[in-house]
Order: sequence, then C-alpha cells, then structure tokens
Amino acid sequence: MTSDQERVLVVDDERAVCRMLERWLTDMGHPVLAAASGADALEALRSADIALALVDIRMPGMSGMELLREIGRRCPDTAVVMVTAVVDVEAAVESFKFGAYDFIGKPLNPEDVRLRVERALERRRLALENRDYQQSLEGRVTEQTRQIHEMFLGAVQALAFALEARDEYTRGHSQRVTDVSVAVARQLGLPAPDGERVRIAGLLHDVGKIGINDTVLLKPAALSPEEVAHVRAHPVIGERILTPVISDREIIAAVRHHHERYDGGGYPDGLAGDRIPQPARILSAADAYDAMTSNRPYRPAHPRDYAVAQLEEGSGTQFDPAVVEAIAHVLERSRPNGVGDPEQRGE
Repeated sequence: MTSDQERVLVVDDERAVCRMLERWLTDMGHPVLAAASGADALEALRSADIALALVDIRMPGMSGMELLREIGRRCPDTAVVMVTAVVDVEAAVESFKFGAYDFIGKPLNPEDVRLRVERALERRRLALENRDYQQSLEGRVTEQTRQIHEMFLGAVQALAFALEARDEYTRGHSQRVTDVSVAVARQLGLPAPDGERVRIAGLLHDVGKIGINDTVLLKPAALSPEEVAHVRAHPVIGERILTPVISDREIIAAVRHHHERYDGGGYPDGLAGDRIPQPARILSAADAYDAMTSNRPYRPAHPRDYAVAQLEEGSGTQFDPAVVEAIAHVLERSRPNGVGDPEQRGE
C-alpha cells in the first residue's frame, strides 16, 4: 500500500491545528479529512476508508480517549495517534492500553509529525500484512487438512467396498443402503446438510467390519452366539476408525448406532426411541430392507413386498414408525433392489 492511498483523519476542535496538520499531511502525499468533534470523526470513519486518525485527547463532548475506544471497536484496521497539549504520562499509558499507535505532544512541528505518522502507518502495514499472511496460511493448512482427510476417508471407503466385494452376497450393500437412506431422508424432509450426513454415514456404516475375522464374516452358515457377538462389535470398531478423520459427531453417531432398536433392544448401547440419532434410525431400516431383499448362502432373496411387510411388522419395536412409513413410500415409488437379514447374522 503506497502513501497516496492512505487517508488520514485529523480530529481536533481547534480549526488552526486542523488546517496546519492538513497542510503538512497533504505535502506528505496523504488525502486528508478533518473533524472538529468525536461525532464528526465517527461519521467520517463510516463514509471513508481511514488508514490513520490523529486524535486530540481533550475535546468537548466525546473525549479523544472515548473516540479511541470507539475506533478500536468499529474500525480496528485504522491506526490512531493521540495528540495533546498536556504532557500526561497516565493518559499516554491509557491510550496505548486501548490501542493507540503513538502519542504526539503540542506544540506540533512538521518533522515530528512526519516521523510519527510514517512510523504508525508502517506499523499498520506490517500488522495488516501479517494478518493476511496468517489467514492465508490458515486457509492453506485447512485445505491441506481437508484433502488429507478426504484421501483417508476415500481409502477407508474403498477398503470397506473391497471388503464387501469379497462376498458376492454383500457386494454393493453399502451403496444400496445409502441410496435408500438418502431417498428416505428426502421423503422425511430433512435439510440438505442432514441428508449429506445420512449419505456419508450410509457409505461408511459397515466400515467396522474391517476389524471382524474373515472366517466369521464370510461363514456360509448361521453364526454361533460367540460369533454373533464378534460381528456385533463392528459399529464400535467403525466409530473408532472414523473418529480421527470425521469431525461431524452426527455422522459418527449414525455409524455407531445403526443397529439400535426403537424399543431399546439393539446394540451397542441399547438406546431407544428418539434417543437413537435420526440418521441411525434411517440406516437401520434401509439396512434391514437391503439385507432381506438380497441373496444369502443360507436363503434366497425375499421379495420386495415381503421385506416391506417385515419392516411394517417391526414398526415401533425394531424400527422408527416414521421411518418405516417413509421407506414404504419411497420403495413404492422407486422399487430399488436390496440386500440379507441383519438380525440373523448380527450385521
């Protein structure tokens, strides 16, 4: 920023002082505005971009100290240099406390004014440049962090999809659950940010199965009680995997609680009713539908109408009634394909 762009405001109730300072500052190459009172100064600050204000401490009405505080509150990028005819150490200390850049005593001389004005403006330039640099640096760090998180999240999602792909009976499960869940969220009138949370949670809801033993996960038969307990650890494992890279706690909660039951009989925490996060209640019904309508090694896929009837039978016990009504409406319109029985395998 060059000096001819840095406008200076002179605030003094003595017209002769204002005219003298205007002349000196103009010779230095600065556009100058003058104000005879604090009120006039605030009006000038509202109407123009002021780089520096020279403020007389002792003025009738609003004092220079009061004006200094107002400038700091309203125009924090404006540098302020206090001017006074009285040598007052206490006033000087107080003015610095409230953000004054410098302190000039009267009688004024042009060389002293020039030096102090240039010093205050240089300090202001450095402060603004430092702030801009910090903001730019923070922006770059934030963007790099976002990219790293997205890359890690993408890797986790790819790993989860690869895990599904090993089993022909669950291949594409997360994507289908997500498609149904997003449609249900829209049917329920959830705001767009909540719909996006449902989408992300749907894609990642089974990521915790990365931590489940393959011999259990891919077993082509009914599971023992111990194996069911092992599989039922996957929501908690998923929460642990995602917590370091997803800051949105609602997404994490949806992954942890997508196997809770509306009557409190689910896992891992036995939550009931509205204590279960709404995205988790949506995922629960979509997950069950997809499980029932896909082929499994121990049974063929159930028809769509059968799956919907099972959801309706579980309304108010296993599933949120509002979600069941919404998913039935969505399925009636779109009739998507689905996938296997979570209750039988602890999925």
